[in-house]
Amino acid sequence: MSSEVFNPNPTIFTTAKSKKAGPVYAKPGSLWLDDGERTEDEEYDQSVEPESIDQDEIFALIRSISDPEHRSMTLEQLAVVSAPQITFDPKHPDRITVEFTPTVPHCGMSTFIGLSIRVRLLRSLPQRFKVDIRVKPGSHQSEHALNKQLNDKERVAAALENPALLEVLEQCLSTAGQASHDH
Repeated sequence: MSSEVFNPNPTIFTTAKSKKAGPVYAKPGSLWLDDGERTEDEEYDQSVEPESIDQDEIFALIRSISDPEHRSMTLEQLAVVSAPQITFDPKHPDRITVEFTPTVPHCGMSTFIGLSIRVRLLRSLPQRFKVDIRVKPGSHQSEHALNKQLNDKERVAAALENPALLEVLEQCLSTAGQASHDH
């Protein structure tokens, strides 16, 4: 990884408190967290319908990912990701688009950011979901190339085979899912 600093003095934003108590994806009986322990009054959901997922749940999964350049800060704190940037296709509710906003138009870490979002969602969501990762239109000088790269399965797979890149990615993801902490 390059030691070049792309944004030496990023703007830090106050993080929002979750609307729901506890991690939204850790509800009893949820597909997100199943420790195998159930109380007598909890019954298994026998419905055939797949559990729906909303914007807040997706945001809860990615908000605490560390920024690759400023590792003590989350993507939410730098306003790189926000709940309104997560959309579902109304005709296909299993298709999700996550838009992110680099802190500067020449951000060299945008690929890492997009890849960390993709990997976090790949590891967390059921396989039925198709996720598109996109740079906010007009927010990066290489927007189209980044979007193509981040949504190309072969390029993503090749990137995940690179040990140096994977190490940085795992460091960014090490904070994912942790409670937000304001600075």
